[in-house]
Amino acid sequence: MLNEFKSLLKDTTKSAVGLYKIMIPISIAVKLLQYLGWINMLGDALAPIMKLIGLPGACGIIWATTMVTNIYGGMMAFYSLAISDSLTTAQVSILCSMMLMAHALPIELQIARKAGCRLWVMFLIRFGFGIVAAFVMNQLLLATHFLQEPNIIQWKPEVLADPTLLDWFLGEIKKYIIVFFVVMALLFVMRVLKKSGALDKFSAALKPVLGIMGINKDVIPMTVIGLSLGILYGGALIIKETEEKNIPKMDVFYAFVLMGLCHSLIEDSLLMISMGADWSMIFIFRMLFALLVTFILVKIAKRIPEKWIEKIVTRKA
Repeated sequence: MLNEFKSLLKDTTKSAVGLYKIMIPISIAVKLLQYLGWINMLGDALAPIMKLIGLPGACGIIWATTMVTNIYGGMMAFYSLAISDSLTTAQVSILCSMMLMAHALPIELQIARKAGCRLWVMFLIRFGFGIVAAFVMNQLLLATHFLQEPNIIQWKPEVLADPTLLDWFLGEIKKYIIVFFVVMALLFVMRVLKKSGALDKFSAALKPVLGIMGINKDVIPMTVIGLSLGILYGGALIIKETEEKNIPKMDVFYAFVLMGLCHSLIEDSLLMISMGADWSMIFIFRMLFALLVTFILVKIAKRIPEKWIEKIVTRKA
């Protein structure tokens, strides 16, 4: 039992340290970008795109903040702008879908890169298909006159004061501690599932669906974790698996495409619903869109010589 715990602690420390090497320098860089006001400049540059998908130009600041920081940063930007009370439910659903598909990119793209995906390819997929999904959703909602009523915010923070540098530092330390113990819990669960044989049954049950997407059975459990809890945890486990097993590069890429467009289905989706987004758009539309995009990309990749496509979208992990 003691040896098992030591082994678990060793694997947890290795995985967590790997994440910290990505998270810490990027968190500092993002804080600097916020201080310099570059995120607002990015938001202004996104204003024309917002107007093309039926949103006020100011929503560009919200999405820019979300992409550079995280979902919570985007939420604070949303509540701090005067437009938050003048949007329709459809518009908030569109905005939230974009936030869900492209957020915390500096950290999450580096995790995908460490696993063996090209950073710029993953950025184009999440940013580009975030816009495509928003455009399709906008056209669909306009054509059906669905969700055109004024938005109702379900929850709004009472205090919007900017955190001090000390508050930010303490918040970061708390985040890193949480990451360590969540990774430990996930690794422990994975070990139990492997030894009990439940992992093989779980993978077999999901193989008909995710197998069509081209996702290797060895990364299906980690992909599901990413879908439910987020790329930070699903990606960390995939990185660990790629270090221990010879998983084809393209299978890792497909897993990150699916996770990139549809992850953290539980926590992040509930946060978006609290902003007023409709659940059918956040859960059903997003999942179907992500599965369809992944399926199409798999089919396209299969028609291109493997050595060519691997060179374009993957790198050495």
